[in-house]
Amino acid sequence: QVQLVESGGGLVQPGGSLRLSCAASGSIFSRYAMGWYRQAPGKLREWVARITTAGSTNYVDYVDSVKGRFTISRDNAKNTAYLQMNSLKPEETEVYYCKSSINGSEFWGQGTQVTVSS
Repeated sequence: QVQLVESGGGLVQPGGSLRLSCAASGSIFSRYAMGWYRQAPGKLREWVARITTAGSTNYVDYVDSVKGRFTISRDNAKNTAYLQMNSLKPEETEVYYCKSSINGSEFWGQGTQVTVSS
């Protein structure tokens, strides 16, 4: 069982930035594929970004709508994944979740609210 705890959400003005963190339990964090998702009320959860590691190389991918603005990263020594979000838009007001995947199992955090409003 992997426990994930997101933090870093909050209120930010349009065009502003936030950095989300996802702290994971367990001793094999470097083997997890980590992903960020988001969900607005009444809408399906949307994949945002993912990072996987092979050897010493990280591979990242993003949904088209956030490319060039969001950056996913990880610090294996801290068992933590991050999502740096820049140039935020009001329509990106959603709950953001992190997910870890390993050997066919998936684990989710409880989510952190991001509100983009003036």
